[in-house]
Amino acid sequence: MLFVIDIGNTHTVAGIIEDQKISQQWRIKTDGGMTADELAIMYRNLFAMAGVDCGRVASVVISSVVPQLESAYFQCCGRLFSNTEDFELINVCSETVADIITVKLKNPAEVGADRLVNGIGAYHLNRSNAIVIDFGTAITFDCISDRCEYLGGLILPGLQVSLGALSKKAAKLPQIDLHVPPQTVIGTSTISAMKSGVLYGYGAMIEGLIKKVSEEMNQSGYPDPLIIATGGMASLLLDYSPSIQRVEPNLTLDGLNIIHQLLTSRK
Repeated sequence: MLFVIDIGNTHTVAGIIEDQKISQQWRIKTDGGMTADELAIMYRNLFAMAGVDCGRVASVVISSVVPQLESAYFQCCGRLFSNTEDFELINVCSETVADIITVKLKNPAEVGADRLVNGIGAYHLNRSNAIVIDFGTAITFDCISDRCEYLGGLILPGLQVSLGALSKKAAKLPQIDLHVPPQTVIGTSTISAMKSGVLYGYGAMIEGLIKKVSEEMNQSGYPDPLIIATGGMASLLLDYSPSIQRVEPNLTLDGLNIIHQLLTSRK
């Protein structure tokens, strides 16, 4: 049994992989102050509620963009699973996956672990040039070649970050729920105007960036890329970004599983 963990800035997504499929999945708030003991208690309870036996977890694969939590997670996993025979823990970074994906940047260590994992996942699921758009705390574009090369990408503020800044800096603008879409582009109230501005505005921006990034990849000799969306907010923008061709909500967890398979097969 494989336990995969993606530690993000806002949420941490973890899952159990059995027979190469996700059998259990949890999405929890990331708290940089949590200790190894607190994490161990939380995951032991989650496992117990799901009927998962900690003793069956033979491997853990972690990707993280929150450095202050990494040590606590390593200690937590050591306490929960170290009694398992031949237990292994893999921390994903540019060095760990250097033989799996080629990072075509001057400093490969700059690329976030989650972006490499998404790139590996996209390549092995589709075997084509791809642009992976991850809608999280930040929205990232990651360009992947059909030779499993990481070509680079973009980073911009996520929807909730922009909404939070808007409400904080403009006293009369409230927090809003984007899951209820606006009826028209032209808002007829403050809330509908905010929804239209964010959803149609981000949709138009994503569409424009997809076009520009695709054109630049074409000019560099890469055929039209497959446009893949992932991340917690991806489903919200589908109706506003028609160029998105596929949504892979579990791309990061699938990528962590693929990394484990490839590293294990090369031992």
